Amino acid sequence: MPQSWTARPLYEVKAGLFQGLTHPYRILILELLADDEEHTVSELGLHTQLEASHLSQHLAVLRKNRLVVSERRGSHVFYRQFSPAVAELLTVARRLLKDLAADASLQWDEVASLPEIPSR
Repeated sequence: MPQSWTARPLYEVKAGLFQGLTHPYRILILELLADDEEHTVSELGLHTQLEASHLSQHLAVLRKNRLVVSERRGSHVFYRQFSPAVAELLTVARRLLKDLAADASLQWDEVASLPEIPSR
């Protein structure tokens, strides 16, 4: 861990981690890397349809927040998730979203079944 992490409260470190997850394309990149394989920037670009400069910016944020690691080999840069826990976090988020959607559907059913209020 970087030295600066040790001087910060855990909730601030967690907030930084979640800041790395605040863009849909960063989530997509992490989902693509969830197969536990290494992928080149070119491969990620094909799947995300992002311009190289935008993809590089997103990858830089993910690297800064230690969600991915990169390794240069020759003229290619390979990316992978920093830890299997990143994929687990995405799985938990997916389960939470399913629960929220189910709850929202139930709430909508309850509202839809309420009797009409007579108009005056």
